[in-house]
Amino acid sequence: MLHTKAFWATLQITGILAGSPATAFAQKIYDAGASDTEIKIGNIGPYSGPASAYAAISKTFVAYFKMLNEKGGINGRKVTILSYDDAYSPPKTVEQARKLVESDEVLAIAGVVGTPGNSAIQRYMHQRGVPHLFFGSGASKWADPKNFPWSMAWLPSYRDEARIYARYILKNYPGKKVGILFQNDDFGKDYLVGFNEVFGSAKSQIVTAEVPFDVSQPSIDPQIVQIKTSNPDVFVNIATPKFAAQAIKKIGDLGWRPVHFITNVSVSVSAVLKPAGLENSQGIMSAAYLKDPNDPQWKDDAGMNEFRAFMSNFFPEGDAADALTVSGYSIAETLLQVLKQCGDDLTRKNVMRQAANLDMVSGVALPGIRFKTSPTDYSPIEQMQLMRFQGDSWHLFGQLTSVGAENN
Repeated sequence: MLHTKAFWATLQITGILAGSPATAFAQKIYDAGASDTEIKIGNIGPYSGPASAYAAISKTFVAYFKMLNEKGGINGRKVTILSYDDAYSPPKTVEQARKLVESDEVLAIAGVVGTPGNSAIQRYMHQRGVPHLFFGSGASKWADPKNFPWSMAWLPSYRDEARIYARYILKNYPGKKVGILFQNDDFGKDYLVGFNEVFGSAKSQIVTAEVPFDVSQPSIDPQIVQIKTSNPDVFVNIATPKFAAQAIKKIGDLGWRPVHFITNVSVSVSAVLKPAGLENSQGIMSAAYLKDPNDPQWKDDAGMNEFRAFMSNFFPEGDAADALTVSGYSIAETLLQVLKQCGDDLTRKNVMRQAANLDMVSGVALPGIRFKTSPTDYSPIEQMQLMRFQGDSWHLFGQLTSVGAENN
């Protein structure tokens, strides 16, 4: 293991965070998890537990590489995905990460779902020098290549997403009161930071209730009643799918009709809005960076047609109308690009070098969005667009917003 300063110096010397994405090398170079015939990648997802709706992401990720292998793999190598369940429990995430790194000897771990679990393994991955890539979390702390050069998230920043909502509220609902439900962990608290930054010293006059909940709770009905009692005009629903759906349904049962925002991680029509009741979901707002598979404007879209063909042929048991499967597909596209750029240098350092030199378009991303990184910018996706749920699909409105610009 390398101490942080020595490790950072080593990375600079070897070029992990410098140089351009080379695609061809004079000789084949391998670390554990790579050979002439195979690339082994680890994945961890909540196949069970309170966030099991997110299992669709991992299942799609696995299916994507099954498709790729049937088409010949990457540079003649098959990609083996070892995907394990952590039940959205950080101790279990640590256990599975150790198994993948120390027993399975994967080249990298990618697409791990959830802020708590990724937080639990970040330091371990850094100490082991194993790429920790494109995981399902938008916590703002991830964009830290100097201190944690082995970890790169995939989602837009939660904090910056919250800033988009907060600015929209101030502009379009001046003088209105806001009630906030938030998941009491790093995920929920990161959104609170964004709201606090925009509301500033006026927060006490704007926010009537800020109520936490824990993912171990069976129901959040009491929290919804508590927030309603404070009589806000706007309700902000910071929750993962199971609890976001509970909140939407309870609000409908109460006959309450606030202006309602939910986070992007819970925009799935299949996993959230339908279980909550489409009649209860009308008018809810959020922000997007991927195309909604239910939106008729993408009916003949080339990228979405490729996605639908993939789902039909390689993941028929999955739900092609679920935004979570679109996420899993796009995460896999991003990892594929990195592995292609690696050429025959399949070392862990080169994997991170290529991850830090991305400039690509995903077929399922909104038009105008590019996934870009650099040695000093570990945030692949930095643009989003507001949307509103109407009928049975999301409808975009306004302009594409660079979330990073919200910090200015």
